[in-house]
Amino acid sequence: MPQASSSEDPSNEIYLITSGDLRLSANQVCWPAQQDLETRLTAAFAANGYTLIRAFPVDPATGHGFISSQRMGMDIFMTIPSDARLVFATAAWQYSHHVLPGLRAHSGPILTVANWSGQWPGLVGLLNLNGSLIKAGVAFSSIWSVDFTDSFFLNGLAQWLQTGAIAHDTTHVRPLGELPSEAAILGAKLAVQLNHRKAILGIFDEGCMGMYNAIIDDELLNPAGIFKERLSQSALIARMRTVTDEEATAVYNWLKEKGVHFDFGTDPATELTPQQVIEQCKMYIAAVRIADDFGCDAIGIQYQQGLKDMAPASDLVEGICNNSTRPPVFAENSSRELFPNAPVIHFNEVDECAGVDALITNRVWTALGLDPSTTLHDVRWGEQYGDDFIWLLQISGAAPPNHFVDGWAGATSQRQPAMYFPLGGGSLKGIGKPGAMVWSRVFVEAGALHCDLGTGAIVSLPAEETERRWRNTTYQWPIMHAIFHGISRDQFMARHRANHVNIAYAEDPATALNTKAAMMNALGIQVHLCGLTSA
Repeated sequence: MPQASSSEDPSNEIYLITSGDLRLSANQVCWPAQQDLETRLTAAFAANGYTLIRAFPVDPATGHGFISSQRMGMDIFMTIPSDARLVFATAAWQYSHHVLPGLRAHSGPILTVANWSGQWPGLVGLLNLNGSLIKAGVAFSSIWSVDFTDSFFLNGLAQWLQTGAIAHDTTHVRPLGELPSEAAILGAKLAVQLNHRKAILGIFDEGCMGMYNAIIDDELLNPAGIFKERLSQSALIARMRTVTDEEATAVYNWLKEKGVHFDFGTDPATELTPQQVIEQCKMYIAAVRIADDFGCDAIGIQYQQGLKDMAPASDLVEGICNNSTRPPVFAENSSRELFPNAPVIHFNEVDECAGVDALITNRVWTALGLDPSTTLHDVRWGEQYGDDFIWLLQISGAAPPNHFVDGWAGATSQRQPAMYFPLGGGSLKGIGKPGAMVWSRVFVEAGALHCDLGTGAIVSLPAEETERRWRNTTYQWPIMHAIFHGISRDQFMARHRANHVNIAYAEDPATALNTKAAMMNALGIQVHLCGLTSA
């Protein structure tokens, strides 16, 4: 790819930037996929008569060409004409805050692009940046492709080159209309209860991995009756040190008795060890005790990057917390059980939007007599299978076993990938059980809280297809095979405001969705219905 201006006509020059991880290991592993993406993009632009210019060179010392810090991103944007046409391309997970300062100030047309791959999480990185740009009020267009030769991509690219914008089909989105009276009454009642006894989100350090879109300002959060308790991950480590080995072993034994399989090895650098799991059990107890100390209604642990060099992964902890049946935790030096017979709501990667969503879901599902176990997932990838487009939803281990085939007995804990988790720790891995569900995403746009709501289904695929999909993504993590009713692949991508989506099972998804929509609406959250929302 050209590194500097080489075209005789500067008007045909378009700058390319990309962002990567903070972790060198991740950037090096993902770099070949990024190179392939940039080569294909360069050819596509050249076929339209345009020269794609990389705004900064590949660093031979690090072996990759990703922007790897906010400072680096700011310095690179100083060299890019503010009115130039600009392409952000990613084949990997990336930290949006590396490039957000420059994109906020850029006045030229912006196009965000990702590859369509399960192996390389470019889609996850793209959706996070898109959601961050929406929150920041930055105008942009977006496109995605498997190989950058399909008509959807080529037509979209031509449209952007000609007009500076791409118009996607988002006709599946509509405003909230009149709701059934029973759902409207219950939703409003639950909103009154929340505003009367206000809720607390326990925030163990804010802004995980640069996810600007996952932070909600207090001025938007508080009118909904929700407040933050700002906690420190260092306090979590300190509290872990007060948990005894006997207490942690009791949690581990509970999990074993329920049928969880731990895939142990002997090398802690690459394999899961019993000591890593015991440390995770201590973190579980410590997190629940801190939640009780501060009266939190939900908690979120950042983990990346702060704890990755201090403790095993938090994901096993988070999956246990999100389940309605879980190992009992008692107050320190007491027989008082904490949060008995209920989840301790946890929002992975301290995604506050997912936390608000999970809190409201918990109130609605409990009132309807449904299992309130819920979680978020990354929108990782998807492919056509038979007559349906089936998404693969995947998170790094924080899914509750009540969402798995065979529950706790269907759960496996495997060592987290060393590339991201140097101190290891087990995931909570399983296959999403078939059933009807409600999906949702709370987000910030135009200075207000919004929520997209829809219905869908988690479906069962043949074992060999599940295995193929697992091997093409991250094998250590739980997966769901999901269908979003009434929404095509490209409609979902064009509209979705985040890399995360919340999932909760419901035997009667229309009633659950309507009640949730009513509660959110009564709390001042602008609700948008997406796709088919009733049977």
